[in-house]
Amino acid sequence: MKLLQRLTSPILLPYWWQDVMLMIPRLVCGFLLTSNFGAAKFGLPWSPADNNLGFFEVAFWFPHDVAEYGGIFKLFPIFFAWMGAFSEAVGGIFLLLGLQTRIFSFLIFCTMMVAIFLQQWSNGAWNTLPALGFGWVSLFTMVLGSGRFGLDHLISKKL
Repeated sequence: MKLLQRLTSPILLPYWWQDVMLMIPRLVCGFLLTSNFGAAKFGLPWSPADNNLGFFEVAFWFPHDVAEYGGIFKLFPIFFAWMGAFSEAVGGIFLLLGLQTRIFSFLIFCTMMVAIFLQQWSNGAWNTLPALGFGWVSLFTMVLGSGRFGLDHLISKKL
């Protein structure tokens, strides 16, 4: 119970407007992850219709892309494709809501590090920028939590 409370309770900044400044990138990144990046490879109600994805289904091409990273990714491409797509699509929802922010920020951060170093690095620094942005925001929210404007704050007040 103490561990859950520690993971859920956000750090509240001294002034409410500072928490607003923390909330803005959390909302933007959560929205972009779930509506665009994640929905393109993981079946959600708002996934593009031309992707032909069922609910919670991973795009057929994604495990093949993951296997090309080599190493452990080649051994378990379906698992890592599912985890990456899930962390973007569902993690974006949780980031947007400020619910279990630290846990999903960790998943998003790991996914972004894989995207940066195993997928985009060879294409040049410019192509790493979206993943770097999501990675930085998830790093901050992993440390600070959702702030006072997230569901984590409401839950921690009840506990």
